[in-house]
Amino acid sequence: MSKEIEIEFKSMLTKTEYEHLLRFYRVTDNQFVTQTNLYFDTVDFQLKQHGMGLRIRRFSDRAEATLKVPQPIGLLEVTDPLSLSEVDNAMESEQFTPEANEISDWLKDLKIRLQDVHLIGKLVTKRAEFMIPEGKLALDESWYSNQHDFELELEVPDSTFEELDFKQLLKRHDLPYRHTQNKIVRAVTALQEQHKEMEGLQ
Repeated sequence: MSKEIEIEFKSMLTKTEYEHLLRFYRVTDNQFVTQTNLYFDTVDFQLKQHGMGLRIRRFSDRAEATLKVPQPIGLLEVTDPLSLSEVDNAMESEQFTPEANEISDWLKDLKIRLQDVHLIGKLVTKRAEFMIPEGKLALDESWYSNQHDFELELEVPDSTFEELDFKQLLKRHDLPYRHTQNKIVRAVTALQEQHKEMEGLQ
C-alpha cells in the first residue's frame, strides 16, 4: 500500500502536436508502456458524488488498484498492489473483487459495499513518461469505446507550480491549452454514448 499527493495538469493534443512532442523530446520506442485502466463505481455513482475515482491499472507484469481522494490541493492517491489473476477476475466479473486492503477500508468508511462496486469504463493507454525541469511529463495515446485521443500530462512536485506556469510550458511548444476531462470521465461518457447508439439501432 502507498499514499501520495498527486498534483497534475493536462491538456488534449492533436495527433500532429503529439508527434511533434515525441520528436522534440526524442522519445524512443522502448520508453512506451501500455496499460489497461479499469474504472469502477456503484450504479448510483457514490464515489463520484464524493469526488473520488477508483481505478485498476494492469501492466504486462503487474497491477495495482488506486483510489483518488480529493484534497485541498491535488489528490491523495491510495494504491494497493494486485495480482494479475485478481485483475483478470475483476474484468471477467465486471466487479471490484480484489481484496485491496487499504482501499477496502476506505470504501467501508464511506458505507460502500464491495459487492456494489462494478466496472463502469475501460481505457487502454500507450504512455511515454520522463522527467523535465518542471516535473514528470507523460505523453499518452488512448483508446476507449470508439474513441482515440492524445494527451499531455504534467505531474509536479508541489503546489508552487500553477496553471499559469503550465500554460507557459505549452506556449513554448506553440500548443494551445485545452480543458481536459479526466480519463475516467472520458471513458465512462464514451461507453454510455456507445450503449445509447446500440440501443437506438435495436
